[in-house]
Amino acid sequence: MTQDSSKDYFISYSHADQRWAEWIAWHLEAEGYHTTLQAWDFLAGSNFVLAMDAAARHATRTIAVLSPDYVASQFTPSEWAAAFRRDPKGDQGHLLPVRVRPCDVEGLLGQIVYIDLVDQDEATARATLLHGIKHERRKPSNPPAFPSTYHASQSSERPTFPGALPGVWNIPYPRNPYFTGRE
Repeated sequence: MTQDSSKDYFISYSHADQRWAEWIAWHLEAEGYHTTLQAWDFLAGSNFVLAMDAAARHATRTIAVLSPDYVASQFTPSEWAAAFRRDPKGDQGHLLPVRVRPCDVEGLLGQIVYIDLVDQDEATARATLLHGIKHERRKPSNPPAFPSTYHASQSSERPTFPGALPGVWNIPYPRNPYFTGRE
């Protein structure tokens, strides 16, 4: 890696999550982004500390691959802290945590909204990752369904309007609005 090359993403990870980091980098590069990944870009004979410094400084954004090992590591805080320093309020999205295994994240890193890939299948995780890296408002193109008190366990394609009777009603009498229950 040359020191003057600029990358879209520096992927910060613990050794235990290298497979996740490679999976993330692969899918980002397939979408045309440029990444820096220790496993792929830090070559034999290079100075590890200088390469890590250059990666953290020259990447537009840093992805922190969150896991129990990442949180417990002595070395990863300096990697994500460089991105946090450039954008402490998160306005530019310089630091993008991606949670790949359940973990408790405390302190400053715990306050950053993360992309959650835990317990997702590969296709869903890929879509979640690619959707999450876009630093833009996520307003849907279609209006959401009107919220109702009708429980989701009695699923239908669209929630009913509050107070409306369900689509199928077999009782010959209308509901008593003053009925409060048997308890």
